[in-house]
Amino acid sequence: MDFSDINFSLLIASLIVAATPILLAALGELITEKSGVLNLGVEGMMIFGAISGFIVTIETKNPWLGFLCSCVGGMLLASIFAVVTQIFRANQVASGLALTLFGLGLSALLGQSYTGIKPVAFPDMHIPILADIPIIGIILFQHDFIVYFSIFAVIFVYFLFRNSHFGLIIKAIGENHDSAHALGYKVILIRFFTILIGGAFAGLGGGYLSLVRVPQWTEGMTAGAGWIALALVVFASWQPFRLLIGAYIFGGITLLQLNLQALGLEINVALLSMSPYLVTIGVLVFMSARRNKNSLEAPRSLGKTFFGL
Repeated sequence: MDFSDINFSLLIASLIVAATPILLAALGELITEKSGVLNLGVEGMMIFGAISGFIVTIETKNPWLGFLCSCVGGMLLASIFAVVTQIFRANQVASGLALTLFGLGLSALLGQSYTGIKPVAFPDMHIPILADIPIIGIILFQHDFIVYFSIFAVIFVYFLFRNSHFGLIIKAIGENHDSAHALGYKVILIRFFTILIGGAFAGLGGGYLSLVRVPQWTEGMTAGAGWIALALVVFASWQPFRLLIGAYIFGGITLLQLNLQALGLEINVALLSMSPYLVTIGVLVFMSARRNKNSLEAPRSLGKTFFGL
């Protein structure tokens, strides 16, 4: 193998781009789970956001409007989950799985006539002066708006749950929804809000996948990214900055296996393609084995149905 052909600055920059869809989806799921709701429909919301944004971008030639509609598409599917689980009190696990299947099927139906079409290119933001710095400029300052938005969103969510009154209410509901209700907090209303926000982030992640990461529509193009996003929330112990690190680790592994294939590494292609998912499983197993009493646990009301009014 000849590693001299690899531009490591571009490789790291590509890593950030590859991690962005999963980071956005995982961040949305983290917000949702902080309120005590387990939504396994991330994959379905992502791919429906991908086709929603793609269709709007093709028809309007406006990728900004496409990203907006990606968020709306994710929120529409999330609203179905919210009504079923919070109003009708259906099982969250079963409802999330059904949402994923529904999103995959509906996106395949809507995307039949859009296969093979290229969307309008979404421009990068070359930050003046900083973008011209050797190596660092390529890695950090020549990305598009959504990449920077994802990073600032992580910072915002960190301070939301650490310093804001509303963030503390969400955490309180996630820890003990009955106690939060007794204090007068609107448990169902706040959970509705976090579910919709989670759907918007998942939809945006899907839109980034179809409009920037792989600028085309292909049925099933999320290829398990939603499930990886769910695993990353556990990997991060429900902490935003750990989520950022985990997303970039996964993005790096994904790019590594692609580059190893391009370099002609004599390993079965199927094994290389499996590597990101195997590493994710391995990390989760390792973390579970090393978990101690001082480590951060899941919200105590996660996945539990609230029966108050």
